[in-house]
Amino acid sequence: MRWSPTPAGSIVMRVTTLVALAAFAAAAAAGPREQARRMHDRIAGVPPSDAVLSAMEAEIAAGRTQQAALMAMDNPAFYSVTLKNLVTPWTNREQTVFAPLNDYTATVIGMARDDVPFDELLSADILYVGASGLGLPAVSASSNTHFEQIESRNLDMRTALVRTTQSGVYGTPPAATAGVMTTRAAAQSFFIAGTNRAMFRFTMMNHMCSDLDALQDTSRPPDRIRQDVSRSPGGDARLFLNNCVGCHAGMDPMAQAFAYYTYDDAQGRMVYTGGSVQPKYGINADTFRPGFVTPDDQWENRWRRGHNALLGWDPALPGSGSGAKSLGQEFGASDAFASCQVTKVFRTVCLRPPENAADRNRIDAMTSSFRASGYRLKQAFADAAAYCMGD
Repeated sequence: MRWSPTPAGSIVMRVTTLVALAAFAAAAAAGPREQARRMHDRIAGVPPSDAVLSAMEAEIAAGRTQQAALMAMDNPAFYSVTLKNLVTPWTNREQTVFAPLNDYTATVIGMARDDVPFDELLSADILYVGASGLGLPAVSASSNTHFEQIESRNLDMRTALVRTTQSGVYGTPPAATAGVMTTRAAAQSFFIAGTNRAMFRFTMMNHMCSDLDALQDTSRPPDRIRQDVSRSPGGDARLFLNNCVGCHAGMDPMAQAFAYYTYDDAQGRMVYTGGSVQPKYGINADTFRPGFVTPDDQWENRWRRGHNALLGWDPALPGSGSGAKSLGQEFGASDAFASCQVTKVFRTVCLRPPENAADRNRIDAMTSSFRASGYRLKQAFADAAAYCMGD
């Protein structure tokens, strides 16, 4: 019998399989101490002290994995590293993690620390700032220096942050506050120039986990699409009917909620003109004169019908309202919002996206747990850590 060499691809496949099996066996064989170490590394991003490791080991051995996860969350790095790295990309158009601490990020960190219901993220009159007595510059609606100092001085955000309100610190009318959407950082990124559609788009991306391409629905009526959208781009009306209308017919009626907001670059702050529509809503009016002219901040969610009803809008809410606060409540009460937060936590803790049916079932269970806990973000971290500690 003649000898024939084994194909290189076959060798690679066998080696890959052996490595995978070895990794699986190692994970399966990991005892409570190794599981505790992995859990702490995933949650805090730093090794635990011997005392914490032993305490977490005991909790895991007793089947109390969630208690072990909460111990890991007590490390200051959970707030200054894990949460900051999770949240910072939500605060800028570049979606980069390499941005300084700001009021948006600090507020999310404070809400997570204090177990503030996360469904209020886009609607509450809430702001977290550095505590008095720390020698920090005053919080300013036109400067980020206060928050940059918290980070540069490496202050422990378990104790350094205190809860206050945007209305009290920035002077925004309470009814005009809309959680992180009306923080200075969000306004600087998403209300500056443009037509305020950026605030809508990035809110959908960051907090509903869907970009506009995935949400296109050409079956929605186009009567509230603004004048700046051509009805025959490039001289071809089919492009509007088959493409543009898919986003704008749903987006423009909801982005109307932001009609009184802008970011003034000269002042370096958000400006709210209650009762007076920002001029930016009328730019490029000659593009299509018969288009919709924004008269106020009344919004309507036309995605409650059509295939975007799958986002799981709350039937207890009317699906319409005035201003950013009520729109934020609409988003925060949806199934997509809850699932999105949990999925982002899963990626952070498990170091991978959900990959199979077991993962997807786990996401569903975590979402139910997240809601049942009163939208506590730490609950999602604990659930994810318990699931992935053997990875």
